[in-house]
Amino acid sequence: MNSLKLSLFLLGTTPLFSFANNVKKDTRPNIIHIMTDDHSFQTISAYGHPISQLAPTPNLDRLASEGMLFTKGYVENSLSAPSRATLLTGMYSHMHGQETLGPGLDTTLTVFPELLQEAGYQTAIIGKWHLHCEPKGFDYYKILYDQGDYYNPEFKTKDTNGKYVREEGYATTLITDYSLEWLDKRDKNKPFCLLLHPKAPHRNWMPEQKYLNLYDDVEFPYPATLFDDYKGRKAASTQEMSIKNDMTWAYDLKVDQLKERDNIKWTIRDWERALGRMTPEERAAWDAAYKDENEELIRKNLKGDDLIKWKYQRYIRDYVRCIKSLDDQIGRVLDYLDKNGLTDNTIIVYTSDQGFYMGEHGWFDKRFMYEESFRTPLIIRYPEKIKNKGIKCDALVQNIDFAPTYLSLAGVEQPSWMVGRSLIDLMENDGKTPADWRKTLYYHYYDYPAIHMVRRHDGVSDGRYKLIHFYGKGKGKDTGNDIDEWELYDTSVDSLELNNIYNEEENNIVIEYLKRELSLYREKYKVNEF
Repeated sequence: MNSLKLSLFLLGTTPLFSFANNVKKDTRPNIIHIMTDDHSFQTISAYGHPISQLAPTPNLDRLASEGMLFTKGYVENSLSAPSRATLLTGMYSHMHGQETLGPGLDTTLTVFPELLQEAGYQTAIIGKWHLHCEPKGFDYYKILYDQGDYYNPEFKTKDTNGKYVREEGYATTLITDYSLEWLDKRDKNKPFCLLLHPKAPHRNWMPEQKYLNLYDDVEFPYPATLFDDYKGRKAASTQEMSIKNDMTWAYDLKVDQLKERDNIKWTIRDWERALGRMTPEERAAWDAAYKDENEELIRKNLKGDDLIKWKYQRYIRDYVRCIKSLDDQIGRVLDYLDKNGLTDNTIIVYTSDQGFYMGEHGWFDKRFMYEESFRTPLIIRYPEKIKNKGIKCDALVQNIDFAPTYLSLAGVEQPSWMVGRSLIDLMENDGKTPADWRKTLYYHYYDYPAIHMVRRHDGVSDGRYKLIHFYGKGKGKDTGNDIDEWELYDTSVDSLELNNIYNEEENNIVIEYLKRELSLYREKYKVNEF
């Protein structure tokens, strides 16, 4: 090329380079919402529970030490699908329609990722979806089939023509891999919102191969209510989620040698399917890890309380082994943000779709308004707003608050249909509760009759007193056992929620106040079922 042509070429291309170099980067905060499945606050060591002190979570603790730990984070319905719909809509279950695990979500509703998209955000969800509809509002999704499998799970994307494709690896690690991969490929000039949703530690608590023998030598402390007799609590006495009676030998407890004792057909089917997904190497490691202990159990032929204690230890060990892998992956996400200069301008929220029972009341699972399933872990790190690191917030917050928070961060006006409130005021106020903050929370559980047979109930809590109303006709095995029962707890003196004080006359003023609050919620939000 001669000098004249070269000069003309450079002159013609200069405006293009100038345009490319002057693209203005959007400096609004990035959003990462990590929502695990069935993760109890009892198993995050920043919360100080005895179980977590023996099975620490250093990366989650790091997140808490660099941000804010919420001590009174709650859900409005302790069940996976409703909680996921509430995250998306900022609405109570009866408002968005997803009251139970079955179909229900009103898909005509606008979800907050759609509003972020319209505002210029890149959006993605990777991991568990667990709703009976296609994701919308996401530029990218890679979601698990149904509940997902721990080993070699199946994922669906926009490019798989509706099919779920098997991926080799452990679900917790794969979900993080795909999330970091998406972060690498995104448009770096736009802010992003990533919903990172692990399967873990959902039932049936299958640990990663490298952690199969972790905590073998640890005896975890037994909860004070492991042998609860449910005195004065009718609904608690009729559930089917006890470690004693309702954990299956194969699917839950991993004692394959005793699977013929299980009388729930789907658990045997799903257990055999889960084992069948493993590679020969994975299966060999699995069998080696459990075989000797299982055979010792069979030889000892434990009975009564000794057998319950054995089941409890097997359950907790597998559960916290899954948490160990989860904590590892949280560390990877935090390291990625640091390495790529994203930490200061990214809000990272860690929570669960509800709490979980670690043997309290003799239970596993969730569903009840009692504290272990109603209360949910919540940690937020956002250096721009949380200036004093490692602080705690005791304000009453709920999962209806996530969508309004994210819209506020993006500069998007909160729609009138969202009932939650942005958490930014709490972040900016060092976790102190503003004078105009909510004084009570509303809860409603609907999924009956269903697995675990927990009766329908709603209630209110002011952080100290909790009023619960169990209601409805008995169905299935409960036919003829209709229920209309009230329970009241003062958690300041009865943190274990064993003493129902509803019928004690000295509590009438408290009951009147909480019933009035309950009526106001029902009327304001048009709750019609009782």
